[in-house]
Amino acid sequence: MNKPLRLAIFGASGRNGKRLIAIGQADPSVSIVGALVGSASKSLGQDAGELAGIGPIGLKLTNAWPSGLDAVIDFSSPEGCMSALEQCVDHRVPLVIATTGLSANQISSIDRASEVIPICYAPNMSVAVNVAMKLAEQAARALKDVPSGADVEIIERHHRYKEDSPSGTALKFGQIVAKEMGISKHTHGRHGMIGKRPHNEIGYHAVRVGDDAGQHNIVFGMLGETIEIRVAASNRDCYATGAIAAAKFLAGKAPGMYSMADVLGL
Repeated sequence: MNKPLRLAIFGASGRNGKRLIAIGQADPSVSIVGALVGSASKSLGQDAGELAGIGPIGLKLTNAWPSGLDAVIDFSSPEGCMSALEQCVDHRVPLVIATTGLSANQISSIDRASEVIPICYAPNMSVAVNVAMKLAEQAARALKDVPSGADVEIIERHHRYKEDSPSGTALKFGQIVAKEMGISKHTHGRHGMIGKRPHNEIGYHAVRVGDDAGQHNIVFGMLGETIEIRVAASNRDCYATGAIAAAKFLAGKAPGMYSMADVLGL
Protein backbone atom coordinates (compact mmCIF):
# COMPACT_ATOMS: atom_id res chain seq x y z
CA MET A 1 0.00 0.00 0.00
CA ASN A 2 1.35 3.43 -0.95
CA LYS A 3 2.01 5.92 1.80
CA PRO A 4 -0.39 8.87 2.04
CA LEU A 5 0.66 12.04 0.24
CA ARG A 6 2.22 14.44 2.78
CA LEU A 7 0.50 17.69 1.91
CA ALA A 8 0.64 21.26 3.20
CA ILE A 9 -2.01 23.93 2.57
CA PHE A 10 -0.78 27.49 2.17
CA GLY A 11 -3.61 29.89 2.94
CA ALA A 12 -5.23 27.41 5.31
CA SER A 13 -7.41 30.00 7.06
CA GLY A 14 -9.16 31.15 3.88
CA ARG A 15 -12.51 29.92 2.56
CA ASN A 16 -10.92 27.49 0.11
CA GLY A 17 -8.10 26.62 2.50
CA LYS A 18 -10.58 25.44 5.11
CA ARG A 19 -12.34 23.22 2.58
CA LEU A 20 -8.96 21.78 1.56
CA ILE A 21 -8.29 20.89 5.19
CA ALA A 22 -11.71 19.25 5.56
CA ILE A 23 -11.59 17.29 2.30
CA GLY A 24 -7.94 16.34 2.64
CA GLN A 25 -8.52 15.10 6.17
CA ALA A 26 -11.29 12.80 4.89
CA ASP A 27 -9.09 11.35 2.11
CA PRO A 28 -7.14 8.27 3.28
CA SER A 29 -4.58 8.76 0.51
CA VAL A 30 -3.68 12.21 1.87
CA SER A 31 -2.02 13.28 5.12
CA ILE A 32 -2.38 16.99 5.89
CA VAL A 33 0.86 17.79 7.71
CA GLY A 34 0.97 21.56 7.28
CA ALA A 35 -1.64 24.30 7.65
CA LEU A 36 0.25 27.44 6.71
CA VAL A 37 -0.74 31.09 7.10
CA GLY A 38 1.10 34.41 7.06
CA SER A 39 2.99 35.63 10.12
CA ALA A 40 0.37 38.34 10.76
CA SER A 41 -2.63 35.99 10.56
CA LYS A 42 -5.08 36.11 13.46
CA SER A 43 -5.55 32.33 13.04
CA LEU A 44 -2.00 31.42 14.06
CA GLY A 45 -2.03 28.68 16.69
CA GLN A 46 -5.63 27.61 16.11
CA ASP A 47 -6.43 23.96 15.40
CA ALA A 48 -6.85 23.62 11.63
CA GLY A 49 -9.71 21.14 11.98
CA GLU A 50 -11.66 23.35 14.37
CA LEU A 51 -11.23 26.32 12.04
CA ALA A 52 -12.43 24.15 9.12
CA GLY A 53 -15.50 23.05 11.07
CA ILE A 54 -14.59 19.36 11.36
CA GLY A 55 -13.41 19.31 14.96
CA PRO A 56 -9.84 19.20 16.32
CA ILE A 57 -7.28 17.25 14.30
CA GLY A 58 -4.15 18.07 16.31
CA LEU A 59 -2.68 20.29 13.59
CA LYS A 60 -2.18 23.97 14.38
CA LEU A 61 -2.02 26.82 11.90
CA THR A 62 1.56 28.01 11.64
CA ASN A 63 3.98 29.99 9.52
CA ALA A 64 6.76 27.44 10.10
CA TRP A 65 7.53 25.28 7.06
CA PRO A 66 6.97 21.53 7.69
CA SER A 67 9.58 18.96 6.74
CA GLY A 68 9.20 15.93 4.49
CA LEU A 69 6.48 17.36 2.22
CA ASP A 70 5.37 15.66 -0.99
CA ALA A 71 3.41 18.67 -2.28
CA VAL A 72 2.00 22.07 -1.35
CA ILE A 73 -1.27 23.68 -2.44
CA ASP A 74 -1.35 27.49 -2.47
CA PHE A 75 -4.82 29.00 -2.18
CA SER A 76 -3.89 32.36 -0.65
CA SER A 77 -3.16 35.77 -2.19
CA PRO A 78 -0.75 36.96 -4.89
CA GLU A 79 1.74 38.00 -2.20
CA GLY A 80 1.24 34.75 -0.29
CA CYS A 81 1.69 32.78 -3.48
CA MET A 82 5.13 34.32 -4.02
CA SER A 83 6.11 33.35 -0.48
CA ALA A 84 4.91 29.77 -1.04
CA LEU A 85 6.76 29.67 -4.37
CA GLU A 86 10.02 30.76 -2.75
CA GLN A 87 9.72 28.16 0.00
CA CYS A 88 8.86 25.37 -2.43
CA VAL A 89 11.85 26.21 -4.62
CA ASP A 90 14.14 26.32 -1.57
CA HIS A 91 12.87 22.94 -0.35
CA ARG A 92 12.36 21.40 -3.83
CA VAL A 93 8.69 20.64 -3.19
CA PRO A 94 6.02 20.41 -5.95
CA LEU A 95 3.52 23.28 -5.86
CA VAL A 96 -0.11 23.57 -6.94
CA ILE A 97 -1.05 27.23 -7.50
CA ALA A 98 -4.76 27.94 -7.28
CA THR A 99 -4.39 31.63 -6.39
CA THR A 100 -5.76 34.14 -8.91
CA GLY A 101 -5.13 37.83 -9.55
CA LEU A 102 -1.40 37.32 -10.22
CA SER A 103 0.54 40.03 -12.04
CA ALA A 104 2.62 39.47 -15.17
CA ASN A 105 5.81 39.70 -13.09
CA GLN A 106 4.50 37.13 -10.62
CA ILE A 107 3.58 34.76 -13.44
CA SER A 108 7.10 35.19 -14.83
CA SER A 109 8.46 34.18 -11.42
CA ILE A 110 6.30 31.07 -11.52
CA ASP A 111 7.60 30.23 -15.00
CA ARG A 112 11.20 30.50 -13.79
CA ALA A 113 10.47 28.38 -10.72
CA SER A 114 9.02 25.63 -12.93
CA GLU A 115 12.56 25.02 -14.20
CA VAL A 116 13.43 23.85 -10.68
CA ILE A 117 10.23 22.21 -9.35
CA PRO A 118 7.04 20.78 -10.87
CA ILE A 119 4.20 23.32 -10.75
CA CYS A 120 0.54 22.99 -11.63
CA TYR A 121 -0.81 26.48 -12.25
CA ALA A 122 -4.46 26.89 -13.16
CA PRO A 123 -6.90 29.76 -12.67
CA ASN A 124 -9.53 27.21 -11.73
CA MET A 125 -9.10 23.73 -10.22
CA SER A 126 -12.63 22.53 -10.96
CA VAL A 127 -12.92 19.43 -13.14
CA ALA A 128 -16.10 20.79 -14.76
CA VAL A 129 -14.49 24.15 -15.56
CA ASN A 130 -11.51 22.52 -17.22
CA VAL A 131 -13.77 20.28 -19.31
CA ALA A 132 -15.74 23.41 -20.26
CA MET A 133 -12.49 25.07 -21.34
CA LYS A 134 -11.85 22.17 -23.70
CA LEU A 135 -15.38 22.53 -25.09
CA ALA A 136 -14.88 26.29 -25.55
CA GLU A 137 -11.64 25.62 -27.41
CA GLN A 138 -13.40 23.19 -29.78
CA ALA A 139 -16.34 25.56 -30.31
CA ALA A 140 -14.05 28.50 -31.06
CA ARG A 141 -12.08 26.48 -33.58
CA ALA A 142 -15.25 25.33 -35.35
CA LEU A 143 -16.84 28.81 -35.40
CA LYS A 144 -13.79 30.79 -36.45
CA ASP A 145 -14.84 31.13 -40.09
CA VAL A 146 -18.66 30.92 -39.97
CA PRO A 147 -20.08 33.25 -42.68
CA SER A 148 -22.07 35.47 -40.29
CA GLY A 149 -19.24 35.73 -37.79
CA ALA A 150 -19.42 34.67 -34.13
CA ASP A 151 -19.48 37.29 -31.36
CA VAL A 152 -18.01 36.09 -28.07
CA GLU A 153 -19.11 37.35 -24.67
CA ILE A 154 -18.03 35.96 -21.29
CA ILE A 155 -20.22 36.56 -18.23
CA GLU A 156 -18.99 35.49 -14.80
CA ARG A 157 -20.61 35.60 -11.35
CA HIS A 158 -18.88 35.33 -7.99
CA HIS A 159 -19.42 36.15 -4.32
CA ARG A 160 -19.21 39.68 -2.97
CA TYR A 161 -15.81 39.05 -1.34
CA LYS A 162 -13.90 38.27 -4.53
CA GLU A 163 -11.24 40.94 -5.07
CA ASP A 164 -10.21 40.48 -8.72
CA SER A 165 -12.47 41.20 -11.69
CA PRO A 166 -13.00 39.65 -14.10
CA SER A 167 -12.11 36.28 -12.64
CA GLY A 168 -8.91 34.55 -13.63
CA THR A 169 -11.09 31.78 -15.02
CA ALA A 170 -12.97 34.20 -17.29
CA LEU A 171 -9.68 35.59 -18.57
CA LYS A 172 -8.43 32.05 -19.26
CA PHE A 173 -11.59 31.26 -21.23
CA GLY A 174 -10.94 34.44 -23.20
CA GLN A 175 -7.34 33.50 -23.91
CA ILE A 176 -8.39 30.09 -25.19
CA VAL A 177 -11.08 31.51 -27.48
CA ALA A 178 -8.89 34.39 -28.69
CA LYS A 179 -6.11 32.01 -29.68
CA GLU A 180 -8.43 29.79 -31.70
CA MET A 181 -10.35 32.62 -33.39
CA GLY A 182 -7.52 35.10 -33.89
CA ILE A 183 -9.19 37.77 -31.76
CA SER A 184 -6.95 40.50 -30.38
CA LYS A 185 -9.28 42.94 -28.58
CA HIS A 186 -10.62 42.35 -25.06
CA THR A 187 -13.35 44.68 -23.76
CA HIS A 188 -14.31 44.84 -20.09
CA GLY A 189 -17.90 46.01 -19.71
CA ARG A 190 -19.69 48.60 -21.87
CA HIS A 191 -21.27 51.94 -21.06
CA GLY A 192 -22.76 54.79 -23.06
CA MET A 193 -23.18 55.34 -26.79
CA ILE A 194 -20.24 53.30 -27.97
CA GLY A 195 -21.58 52.31 -31.39
CA LYS A 196 -22.14 48.91 -32.88
CA ARG A 197 -20.22 45.93 -31.61
CA PRO A 198 -16.96 45.28 -33.48
CA HIS A 199 -16.43 41.67 -34.47
CA ASN A 200 -12.79 41.40 -33.42
CA GLU A 201 -13.33 41.53 -29.65
CA ILE A 202 -14.27 39.43 -26.65
CA GLY A 203 -16.51 41.11 -24.08
CA TYR A 204 -16.20 40.38 -20.35
CA HIS A 205 -18.83 41.10 -17.71
CA ALA A 206 -18.29 40.52 -13.97
CA VAL A 207 -21.19 40.11 -11.52
CA ARG A 208 -20.60 40.12 -7.74
CA VAL A 209 -23.50 38.87 -5.60
CA GLY A 210 -23.93 37.24 -2.20
CA ASP A 211 -22.10 33.96 -1.69
CA ASP A 212 -22.07 32.73 -5.31
CA ALA A 213 -19.35 30.08 -5.55
CA GLY A 214 -18.69 30.79 -9.23
CA GLN A 215 -20.45 30.70 -12.60
CA HIS A 216 -19.11 31.24 -16.12
CA ASN A 217 -21.07 31.61 -19.35
CA ILE A 218 -19.25 31.68 -22.68
CA VAL A 219 -21.61 32.88 -25.40
CA PHE A 220 -20.94 32.44 -29.12
CA GLY A 221 -23.55 34.58 -30.85
CA MET A 222 -24.19 34.31 -34.60
CA LEU A 223 -26.98 35.56 -36.85
CA GLY A 224 -29.92 33.24 -36.25
CA GLU A 225 -28.35 30.96 -33.64
CA THR A 226 -26.36 30.92 -30.41
CA ILE A 227 -24.12 28.48 -28.58
CA GLU A 228 -23.67 28.95 -24.85
CA ILE A 229 -21.31 26.98 -22.61
CA ARG A 230 -22.22 27.34 -18.93
CA VAL A 231 -20.43 25.93 -15.94
CA ALA A 232 -21.39 26.62 -12.32
CA ALA A 233 -20.22 25.59 -8.87
CA SER A 234 -22.76 25.03 -6.11
CA ASN A 235 -20.05 25.04 -3.41
CA ARG A 236 -16.27 25.29 -3.04
CA ASP A 237 -15.59 21.57 -2.75
CA CYS A 238 -14.97 21.21 -6.49
CA TYR A 239 -11.98 23.57 -6.23
CA ALA A 240 -10.55 21.68 -3.25
CA THR A 241 -10.95 18.20 -4.77
CA GLY A 242 -9.41 19.38 -8.04
CA ALA A 243 -6.44 20.95 -6.23
CA ILE A 244 -5.83 17.76 -4.25
CA ALA A 245 -5.97 15.72 -7.48
CA ALA A 246 -3.37 18.09 -8.94
CA ALA A 247 -1.12 17.63 -5.89
CA LYS A 248 -1.31 13.86 -6.26
CA PHE A 249 -0.48 14.21 -9.96
CA LEU A 250 2.59 16.39 -9.29
CA ALA A 251 4.17 14.12 -6.69
CA GLY A 252 7.26 12.58 -8.24
CA LYS A 253 6.98 14.55 -11.51
CA ALA A 254 9.95 16.21 -13.17
CA PRO A 255 10.29 20.00 -12.95
CA GLY A 256 8.04 21.81 -15.40
CA MET A 257 4.80 23.69 -15.82
CA TYR A 258 1.69 21.51 -15.75
CA SER A 259 -1.98 22.37 -16.15
CA MET A 260 -5.28 20.86 -15.07
CA ALA A 261 -5.57 19.55 -18.61
CA ASP A 262 -2.50 17.44 -17.85
CA VAL A 263 -3.99 16.31 -14.54
CA LEU A 264 -7.26 15.29 -16.23
CA GLY A 265 -5.71 13.82 -19.36
CA LEU A 266 -7.39 16.35 -21.64
